[in-house]
Amino acid sequence: MFSRIRSGRLLACAALASLAAPVAMSAAVTPASAQPSDELSRAVAALRAISTMSADFVQVDRNGQQLTGKMVLKRPGKIRFEYQKDVPVLIVSDGSRLTMLDYEVRQKQVWPISNSPLGALLDPGKDVMRYGKLMPVRHPDLVSVQVKDPKHPEYGTITLIFNRDASAPGGLQLESWVSVDSQNKITKIFLSNQRYGIPVSDGTFTFKDVRPRKKR
Repeated sequence: MFSRIRSGRLLACAALASLAAPVAMSAAVTPASAQPSDELSRAVAALRAISTMSADFVQVDRNGQQLTGKMVLKRPGKIRFEYQKDVPVLIVSDGSRLTMLDYEVRQKQVWPISNSPLGALLDPGKDVMRYGKLMPVRHPDLVSVQVKDPKHPEYGTITLIFNRDASAPGGLQLESWVSVDSQNKITKIFLSNQRYGIPVSDGTFTFKDVRPRKKR
Protein backbone atom coordinates (compact mmCIF):
# COMPACT_ATOMS: atom_id res chain seq x y z
CA MET A 1 0.00 0.00 0.00
CA PHE A 2 2.78 2.45 0.90
CA SER A 3 4.56 1.94 -2.43
CA ARG A 4 1.27 2.43 -4.28
CA ILE A 5 0.58 5.68 -2.42
CA ARG A 6 4.15 6.88 -2.96
CA SER A 7 3.96 6.05 -6.67
CA GLY A 8 0.63 7.86 -6.93
CA ARG A 9 1.99 10.92 -5.11
CA LEU A 10 5.01 11.10 -7.40
CA LEU A 11 2.82 10.79 -10.48
CA ALA A 12 0.49 13.54 -9.23
CA CYS A 13 3.47 15.77 -8.40
CA ALA A 14 4.90 15.17 -11.87
CA ALA A 15 1.59 16.25 -13.34
CA LEU A 16 1.71 19.49 -11.39
CA ALA A 17 5.27 20.10 -12.54
CA SER A 18 3.98 19.78 -16.09
CA LEU A 19 0.94 21.97 -15.42
CA ALA A 20 2.99 24.60 -13.61
CA ALA A 21 5.94 24.69 -15.99
CA PRO A 22 6.54 28.35 -16.82
CA VAL A 23 4.75 29.42 -19.97
CA ALA A 24 5.37 33.15 -19.72
CA MET A 25 4.45 34.27 -23.22
CA SER A 26 6.64 36.69 -25.12
CA ALA A 27 5.09 39.79 -26.66
CA ALA A 28 7.21 39.16 -29.75
CA VAL A 29 5.37 35.94 -30.63
CA THR A 30 3.42 36.10 -33.87
CA PRO A 31 -0.29 36.02 -32.94
CA ALA A 32 -2.36 33.05 -34.07
CA SER A 33 -4.50 35.45 -36.12
CA ALA A 34 -1.81 35.09 -38.77
CA GLN A 35 -2.80 31.41 -38.93
CA PRO A 36 -6.09 30.03 -40.35
CA SER A 37 -8.24 31.17 -37.45
CA ASP A 38 -11.85 30.01 -37.90
CA GLU A 39 -11.39 26.77 -35.98
CA LEU A 40 -9.14 28.46 -33.46
CA SER A 41 -11.81 31.08 -32.83
CA ARG A 42 -14.37 28.32 -32.37
CA ALA A 43 -12.15 26.55 -29.83
CA VAL A 44 -11.69 29.77 -27.88
CA ALA A 45 -15.43 30.46 -28.02
CA ALA A 46 -16.16 26.92 -26.79
CA LEU A 47 -13.84 27.33 -23.82
CA ARG A 48 -15.23 30.76 -23.00
CA ALA A 49 -18.77 29.35 -23.13
CA ILE A 50 -18.03 27.09 -20.16
CA SER A 51 -19.18 28.81 -17.00
CA THR A 52 -18.83 25.71 -14.81
CA MET A 53 -17.78 22.16 -15.62
CA SER A 54 -17.11 18.89 -13.89
CA ALA A 55 -15.53 15.75 -15.34
CA ASP A 56 -13.84 12.54 -14.38
CA PHE A 57 -10.22 12.36 -15.50
CA VAL A 58 -7.56 9.76 -16.17
CA GLN A 59 -3.99 11.03 -15.96
CA VAL A 60 -1.33 9.09 -17.84
CA ASP A 61 2.42 9.71 -17.75
CA ARG A 62 4.98 8.81 -20.42
CA ASN A 63 5.48 5.36 -18.84
CA GLY A 64 1.79 4.54 -19.01
CA GLN A 65 1.15 4.88 -15.28
CA GLN A 66 -2.38 6.05 -14.55
CA LEU A 67 -4.24 7.94 -11.85
CA THR A 68 -7.92 8.83 -11.77
CA GLY A 69 -9.80 11.69 -10.18
CA LYS A 70 -12.37 14.43 -10.48
CA MET A 71 -11.92 17.86 -12.07
CA VAL A 72 -14.15 20.87 -11.36
CA LEU A 73 -13.81 24.19 -13.22
CA LYS A 74 -15.46 27.55 -12.60
CA ARG A 75 -14.80 30.80 -14.36
CA PRO A 76 -13.08 33.08 -13.82
CA GLY A 77 -9.89 31.18 -13.16
CA LYS A 78 -10.84 28.42 -10.74
CA ILE A 79 -10.05 24.71 -11.14
CA ARG A 80 -9.68 21.73 -8.80
CA PHE A 81 -8.09 18.31 -9.37
CA GLU A 82 -8.93 15.79 -6.67
CA TYR A 83 -7.17 12.45 -7.05
CA GLN A 84 -8.30 8.95 -6.17
CA LYS A 85 -8.58 8.24 -2.44
CA ASP A 86 -5.20 6.54 -2.05
CA VAL A 87 -3.33 9.57 -3.47
CA PRO A 88 -3.27 12.34 -0.81
CA VAL A 89 -2.61 15.16 -3.28
CA LEU A 90 -4.85 18.07 -4.22
CA ILE A 91 -4.30 20.66 -6.98
CA VAL A 92 -6.37 23.86 -6.82
CA SER A 93 -6.46 27.24 -8.55
CA ASP A 94 -8.23 30.05 -6.71
CA GLY A 95 -8.20 32.28 -9.78
CA SER A 96 -4.71 33.69 -9.39
CA ARG A 97 -2.55 30.96 -7.87
CA LEU A 98 -2.09 27.27 -8.63
CA THR A 99 -1.50 25.32 -5.42
CA MET A 100 -0.44 21.72 -4.88
CA LEU A 101 -0.99 20.21 -1.45
CA ASP A 102 0.66 16.94 -0.48
CA TYR A 103 -1.08 15.88 2.71
CA GLU A 104 1.18 12.91 3.39
CA VAL A 105 4.41 14.86 3.68
CA ARG A 106 2.71 18.19 4.51
CA GLN A 107 4.13 20.13 1.61
CA LYS A 108 2.57 23.07 -0.19
CA GLN A 109 3.75 24.52 -3.50
CA VAL A 110 2.31 27.61 -5.19
CA TRP A 111 2.70 29.07 -8.70
CA PRO A 112 1.04 32.02 -10.46
CA ILE A 113 -1.69 30.64 -12.70
CA SER A 114 -0.57 33.08 -15.39
CA ASN A 115 2.67 31.06 -15.70
CA SER A 116 0.88 27.74 -16.08
CA PRO A 117 -0.33 25.90 -19.18
CA LEU A 118 -3.67 25.74 -17.35
CA GLY A 119 -3.99 29.40 -18.28
CA ALA A 120 -5.11 28.12 -21.67
CA LEU A 121 -8.16 26.59 -19.98
CA LEU A 122 -8.79 29.37 -17.50
CA ASP A 123 -8.11 32.38 -19.73
CA PRO A 124 -8.49 31.11 -23.31
CA GLY A 125 -8.84 34.53 -24.90
CA LYS A 126 -5.45 35.56 -23.59
CA ASP A 127 -3.46 32.39 -24.20
CA VAL A 128 -5.22 30.29 -26.83
CA MET A 129 -6.26 33.03 -29.24
CA ARG A 130 -2.90 34.82 -29.15
CA TYR A 131 -0.49 31.90 -28.89
CA GLY A 132 -2.38 28.85 -30.12
CA LYS A 133 -2.20 27.16 -33.48
CA LEU A 134 -4.18 24.37 -35.06
CA MET A 135 -2.49 20.99 -35.29
CA PRO A 136 -3.21 18.38 -37.97
CA VAL A 137 -5.62 15.60 -36.98
CA ARG A 138 -6.67 12.41 -38.74
CA HIS A 139 -10.33 12.47 -37.74
CA PRO A 140 -12.65 15.20 -39.10
CA ASP A 141 -14.56 15.41 -35.81
CA LEU A 142 -11.47 16.36 -33.81
CA VAL A 143 -9.84 19.77 -33.34
CA SER A 144 -6.35 20.04 -31.86
CA VAL A 145 -4.89 23.32 -30.61
CA GLN A 146 -1.32 23.66 -29.36
CA VAL A 147 -0.38 26.58 -27.13
CA LYS A 148 3.30 27.50 -26.74
CA ASP A 149 5.83 30.28 -27.14
CA PRO A 150 7.98 29.34 -30.15
CA LYS A 151 10.66 31.77 -29.02
CA HIS A 152 11.03 29.87 -25.75
CA PRO A 153 10.40 26.13 -26.22
CA GLU A 154 11.85 25.52 -22.76
CA TYR A 155 8.68 27.05 -21.31
CA GLY A 156 6.64 23.98 -22.26
CA THR A 157 3.43 23.40 -24.21
CA ILE A 158 -0.17 22.32 -23.79
CA THR A 159 -2.19 20.73 -26.59
CA LEU A 160 -5.98 20.78 -26.22
CA ILE A 161 -8.08 18.14 -28.02
CA PHE A 162 -11.74 18.85 -28.80
CA ASN A 163 -14.48 16.66 -30.26
CA ARG A 164 -17.25 18.18 -32.34
CA ASP A 165 -20.39 17.80 -30.24
CA ALA A 166 -23.48 19.96 -30.73
CA SER A 167 -24.54 19.42 -27.11
CA ALA A 168 -21.31 20.92 -25.71
CA PRO A 169 -20.82 24.68 -25.20
CA GLY A 170 -19.78 26.23 -28.50
CA GLY A 171 -20.25 22.89 -30.28
CA LEU A 172 -16.83 21.58 -29.20
CA GLN A 173 -16.27 19.31 -26.21
CA LEU A 174 -12.88 19.31 -24.51
CA GLU A 175 -11.85 15.65 -24.48
CA SER A 176 -8.20 15.70 -23.40
CA TRP A 177 -4.96 17.62 -23.24
CA VAL A 178 -1.25 16.91 -23.28
CA SER A 179 1.25 18.96 -21.25
CA VAL A 180 5.00 18.88 -21.89
CA ASP A 181 7.25 20.58 -19.34
CA SER A 182 10.73 22.04 -19.68
CA GLN A 183 12.28 18.62 -18.96
CA ASN A 184 10.20 17.10 -21.77
CA LYS A 185 8.03 15.21 -19.28
CA ILE A 186 4.71 14.37 -20.86
CA THR A 187 1.41 14.21 -18.99
CA LYS A 188 -1.88 13.32 -20.66
CA ILE A 189 -5.30 14.06 -19.19
CA PHE A 190 -8.38 12.29 -20.60
CA LEU A 191 -11.83 13.56 -19.60
CA SER A 192 -15.16 11.74 -19.40
CA ASN A 193 -18.65 12.37 -18.00
CA GLN A 194 -18.37 16.09 -18.76
CA ARG A 195 -21.16 18.17 -17.23
CA TYR A 196 -21.68 21.87 -17.90
CA GLY A 197 -23.53 24.71 -16.19
CA ILE A 198 -23.75 22.88 -12.87
CA PRO A 199 -23.90 24.69 -9.50
CA VAL A 200 -20.36 25.05 -8.11
CA SER A 201 -19.71 27.00 -4.92
CA ASP A 202 -16.55 29.01 -4.41
CA GLY A 203 -15.89 26.80 -1.40
CA THR A 204 -14.97 24.02 -3.85
CA PHE A 205 -11.69 25.85 -4.44
CA THR A 206 -10.70 26.26 -0.80
CA PHE A 207 -8.63 23.66 1.00
CA LYS A 208 -7.31 22.56 4.34
CA ASP A 209 -3.73 23.75 4.73
CA VAL A 210 -1.14 21.00 5.01
CA ARG A 211 0.97 22.94 7.49
CA PRO A 212 0.18 22.36 11.17
CA ARG A 213 -1.08 25.31 13.15
CA LYS A 214 1.38 26.83 15.58
CA LYS A 215 0.39 26.58 19.20
CA ARG A 216 0.17 29.86 21.06
